[in-house]
Amino acid sequence: MPIERFLFDMVDGQPVEGFILSAGGLEATVIAHGARLVRMMVPDRDGRTADVVLGFDRLAGYLASDAYFGATCGRYGNRIGGAAFTLDGVRHALSVNEPPNHLHGGADGFDRRIWRAVVEEADNAVTFMLVSPDGDQGYPGTLTATTRYRLTADGVLDIEMTAASDRPTVVNLVHHSYWNLGGHGSGSGLGDVRGHRLAVRGGFITPVGPDLIPTGEVRPVDGTAFDLRGGIDLGGVDLGAALERAGGFGFDHNWCLEGPAGTLRPAAWLEHPASGRRMELETDQPGLQVYSGGYIGARSGGQVAGKGGQTYGPFAGLALETQRFPGSPNIGHFPSARLDPGETRRHTMRLRFLTA
Repeated sequence: MPIERFLFDMVDGQPVEGFILSAGGLEATVIAHGARLVRMMVPDRDGRTADVVLGFDRLAGYLASDAYFGATCGRYGNRIGGAAFTLDGVRHALSVNEPPNHLHGGADGFDRRIWRAVVEEADNAVTFMLVSPDGDQGYPGTLTATTRYRLTADGVLDIEMTAASDRPTVVNLVHHSYWNLGGHGSGSGLGDVRGHRLAVRGGFITPVGPDLIPTGEVRPVDGTAFDLRGGIDLGGVDLGAALERAGGFGFDHNWCLEGPAGTLRPAAWLEHPASGRRMELETDQPGLQVYSGGYIGARSGGQVAGKGGQTYGPFAGLALETQRFPGSPNIGHFPSARLDPGETRRHTMRLRFLTA
């Protein structure tokens, strides 16, 4: 089917375009604001489709939210401690939006921008492009970023991000959808992420302090609640008490993925036994942030008004963010986030949707 183009909304007098990609019984809707995935229709084992990503019907919801629903986050997705880093002997102070730290690119990160869209009918893809000027949110260099969504007939959504800069800088573009394979508004209890099973192919995590900034340690998961290698029933994990270091809000941690970074390889799977939906994730990145959504609604009494009149609360969706490790610009033994002129940083996520 041809890609459908439509007006999603307006912001400050500017149109925000939307695009619907269809293939293999799947349908993905992306918008230019934040290069964002706002809808993902996936069939269950009986062929009934449901939208499996959290989000909002209008742009006002995304603008009011601090949860980064479906967005491309940058320049640096995840956290940089102290909202500063030193590169080639020069200290760069960044936007402080999670005091005293920097989160997902700052107060005016890439999730807040309108990207330019290019439709690629032959590949059933849409590419969004953004130019970030030198000094944007404190980062050095003029950065050109792209996010490309491609939907294939064999049930795959490819998300490919690139970045290039005219000066040495750091970059970590991150995709931030929240997944609920039962349907975005399937409710609380076993309707939220605790009705899912999750596996992560990583034998180590990067522990964090009380402010969720990595300590620099790389710790094995053996014998801990972080050992997800064989798959666990999230409903069987006490997401509050078992993970006290996350402040009682569940997973918000980085796993060190198995296999060589730079090579597309299996990273995780998520499945919803009640519907039979399963999502398998591959990436070429060294790390994976698993965020179980424990802070959703934290600023609004624990509830967020989402799409279609549905209400989202804590654990309503699970984010799987492939990435460089959080805090990497300040932790020398972590995989480098440095990007030099003449280089192109590439980041691929491959999401395969299946039923069982």
